[in-house]
Amino acid sequence: MNNPMLEAVKTLLKETFEGPEENASWYTEAKPGSGLFGTLKQLSSEEASISIYGTSIAAQTDHTRYYLWVANSYLQGDVPEKDWEASWKITSVDKITWKQYNDELQQEYQTLFKTIDSLDSLDEQTFNGILGAIAHSAYHLGSIRQMSKAIKVPSQT
Repeated sequence: MNNPMLEAVKTLLKETFEGPEENASWYTEAKPGSGLFGTLKQLSSEEASISIYGTSIAAQTDHTRYYLWVANSYLQGDVPEKDWEASWKITSVDKITWKQYNDELQQEYQTLFKTIDSLDSLDEQTFNGILGAIAHSAYHLGSIRQMSKAIKVPSQT
């Protein structure tokens, strides 16, 4: 479907996850790597496991993945059974699990992008779901970026 609103949605979704293009931004920091994937790539599993105000970057990451999975399910006509609390129970990850969380987040993002491309009609609920995916993911991007600043503070020696 060639729809200007959907093209704008894809631009913002791409900026949220992949970062802005060529030092231009609609709302994120206009630097390479400032999207969710670039931000997460800079973090080790140990850093992703640090608890900050009762949660970790690993939990924020998996929650974002889970939200996208739910959104994808609804957009594809399924009504999944949901357990929103499950992702927040994550306290720490090892290197393998951290990579898995990042890979699964990328897969859900790619699925959402393909689903948007395949839409042949838009009703209000579908549009709300897509816009909600952007807003929710952008919220967690901001949280993760602030948390990563807190754990990477240079020592004051």
